[in-house]
Amino acid sequence: MKRSDIVTLASEAIFGKSLIMNVYRSIVVEAIISRALPDWTWCSSDYASHDFERNGIRLEVKQTAIRQTWSTTRLSRPSWDIAPRKGYWLDGKTWIPSPGRNAELYLLGLHPIADDTADHRDPEQWRFFVIATVDLPPTNRIGLRKVEQLASFSSVKGLAAKIDEILSQQRVTPTREPF
Repeated sequence: MKRSDIVTLASEAIFGKSLIMNVYRSIVVEAIISRALPDWTWCSSDYASHDFERNGIRLEVKQTAIRQTWSTTRLSRPSWDIAPRKGYWLDGKTWIPSPGRNAELYLLGLHPIADDTADHRDPEQWRFFVIATVDLPPTNRIGLRKVEQLASFSSVKGLAAKIDEILSQQRVTPTREPF
């Protein structure tokens, strides 16, 4: 029994099927985004306050899918956690009290495919909404209807241009020093 065999088996169990459990799906979405945004640093980890960074601008990724791994007759209603936080962990070790949202941009990923062609691993099946934090409502969760009022969706191919468009509006500025 080799460590590499265990890693391969575990990876296949987690990512080997078209529908991925919620707890692991965020890793897939962040991997997709890391390829779509090569000039951003992928910095997510346990207890990280945000997922990507570039020039002091922090990007928080949230994702949801219509189709889940569990069997049900009802499809999931898309919503995302956008709750302000009480602070953040600096390097995963030091708690910094800092009430509010920990990123200047939110990237909300939606996997909208409801039929048997749904594959959470397929970048082309995702829709992305990019919203400046200042435009988010003062709520803990946001549903699809409100998100569609705030932003138009982008495919993975148009994601970098969409982010640059929002940044060019000069309403997004770093709120703290980059890590």
